[in-house]
Amino acid sequence: MLINKIKATVLSLMTLASGTMLAQGFKLPSEHNQQHNDLIAGQVNIGNRITTDGTSQYLEHLFTEEEEPEIDIFTEGWESQSVNPYKNMEVPQSRGINVSKYAMPCPGYVTSPYGYRPRFKRMHKGVDLKAATGDTIYAAFDGKVRLAKYERKGYGYYLVLRHPNELETIYGHLSKFLVKPDETVKAGQPIALAGNTGRSFGSHLHFETRFMGYAINPSAIFDFANQTVHTDEYVFNKNTYTEARNFDPKANQEHQQRFMQEQAKNQKNNGTAKSKGAKSYKVKKGDSLSRIATRNGVSVRQICKLNGLNTNSKLKIGQTIRLR
Repeated sequence: MLINKIKATVLSLMTLASGTMLAQGFKLPSEHNQQHNDLIAGQVNIGNRITTDGTSQYLEHLFTEEEEPEIDIFTEGWESQSVNPYKNMEVPQSRGINVSKYAMPCPGYVTSPYGYRPRFKRMHKGVDLKAATGDTIYAAFDGKVRLAKYERKGYGYYLVLRHPNELETIYGHLSKFLVKPDETVKAGQPIALAGNTGRSFGSHLHFETRFMGYAINPSAIFDFANQTVHTDEYVFNKNTYTEARNFDPKANQEHQQRFMQEQAKNQKNNGTAKSKGAKSYKVKKGDSLSRIATRNGVSVRQICKLNGLNTNSKLKIGQTIRLR
């Protein structure tokens, strides 16, 4: 009961106060009314100022300033004189690599595959491809020459090319360079002549494909028997990079037969078949050790050994060279 009486008293007081305010009237001073009208007049429709184009331009400008600069692949480890300039660097577990714009380094068949060699107790980190001394070697992809060096007990004369797809390719046992360090090359461009220099037991091309120092099995990327690549994109993986893809020894043998037949045909057309049995040769203008070796079916090493020469020896016109 007491509570109800209190509520009623409060309600009556509120009603009385309201009536008193209404009776007296509530009015803003005239100067406040003027200020209020001025504020309303000065308001602008914000919808007319915010547009999609303006917002997009602002965001583009904002993110342009905050983006990390793109890494230049031709600077990372570029000054290194090592075949592997990526030592102690973090390498991703997996990476897709575009190999669609390629060229075969040479048309030869595989004479020695990638893998561990029990005879030498070491890993063979590339493939050996058949090539006579003086045969042209080509850049496998667009890129830039990082190294052009000589290693007596290993690669002999060799090139290292770096490519925009993040691969590096290595070409070993060469007889002559056709490009120099820091030179930009295109896929299929002649870069060297094959040879038999360094730790080599016959003319051939030693060819490697590497991703950040990891020596990938070239047969995982290239189908040498069919002179093409297996797919447009090779997926590097730390668990599988040593494995070949669809490597077929029988297909390689068939390619070998076709290659040898083509070589024999070319030799006959060039009139070199008869000269293969010659035991000596007289140096002519424009001759070099690699050219003489190629035309007579012998290696530069054999010529040097028989004649007490080295690969840098200067030949004289009319000089007799022993071949066998």
